[in-house]
Amino acid sequence: MGVDYKKSGVNIEEGYRAVEQYRDLAAQTVNSAHAGKAVLNGIGSFAGLYSLAEISAGMEEPVLVSGTDGVGTKLDIAFKMHKYDTVGIDCVAMCVNDVLCHGARPLFFLDYLACGKLDASIAAELVKGVAVGCRETNCVLLGGETAEMPGFYDSGKYDIAGFAVGVVDRKKIIDGSHMRDGDALVGIASSGPHSNGFSLVRKVLPELNEDFGGMPIGMALLEPTRLYVKPVLGLMKKIKIHGMAHITGGGFYENIPRMSTPSLFDAVIKAGSWTIPPIFARIAAACADNTISGRDAQKLGEKLLGSNEEIHKQMFNTFNMGIGFVLALAPSDVRAAIEFLDAEGFPAWEIGRLEKTSGAEAGSVRFA
Repeated sequence: MGVDYKKSGVNIEEGYRAVEQYRDLAAQTVNSAHAGKAVLNGIGSFAGLYSLAEISAGMEEPVLVSGTDGVGTKLDIAFKMHKYDTVGIDCVAMCVNDVLCHGARPLFFLDYLACGKLDASIAAELVKGVAVGCRETNCVLLGGETAEMPGFYDSGKYDIAGFAVGVVDRKKIIDGSHMRDGDALVGIASSGPHSNGFSLVRKVLPELNEDFGGMPIGMALLEPTRLYVKPVLGLMKKIKIHGMAHITGGGFYENIPRMSTPSLFDAVIKAGSWTIPPIFARIAAACADNTISGRDAQKLGEKLLGSNEEIHKQMFNTFNMGIGFVLALAPSDVRAAIEFLDAEGFPAWEIGRLEKTSGAEAGSVRFA
């Protein structure tokens, strides 16, 4: 035979080798999630089976909540830095943090991995990150798909996406309906740009080996998205949260108004109420002048964020600027919320308030 599947570019044996490594990683997430009898099969079946009867006890009306996302062009930095074990965490975080915004507890996750030429070792590193994200959020890696598509993806390039499914009792859904005029906004620290704005980052910061605080800036940019599931679910048991927002693409301006749909409130953000991580000043400087680096760039970025309205708006409309998750709650609960989150290792600050609006411009974000 002149041409077979392997000669066309698809290596079935390499796929089998990858799946064997996935199987062990997925099994670890079942154990960490204490899913027990809820998971009815393992990796390798045509579909993942998860019993709702095992997790809906005590709920009057269980509602499934789903979210899907990918890692975007942050992957390009991972390829160039030859570091593959963190972007899987990003993939999980982008999905479970979204599901969390409605008060849901993530149950399971499925991933999709695509490439031009499969290397089982690299694929396993990517899925290893997925498994870490699942374990840290008590979420089961229930299944997934690995697609090898020669000629469609460049050799050495991978894409990864996924989706999460969670559950919440209908009476406990958080949809912004309890938000009130004067509610406080509490922001929880991010770990950096998370998984958004990297098309801009890659354009203005092409030199990934530039020193940044003693490490290549490429490594700093690969810091994975924070997983807010455990601390926020814990906080929900202590106080009533009126609204939640995951600060992703679109930054403050697009995501804070999404706490209620349609938005009935303006968000007034108190400038200087939290510390903006240095990486954002470096990006701001590069947006204005990418010919400088080091301390000069850092100083320029800090100056621009404080004085240049155009740069300030661009940055807050693209990045999370150090706040990865925002809560709306009664002012009387702010202190308890911040103390709880700080104790959990998630620094938090009161960053602003909600104001009731009656005009067509409801849902604006402004700084004061």
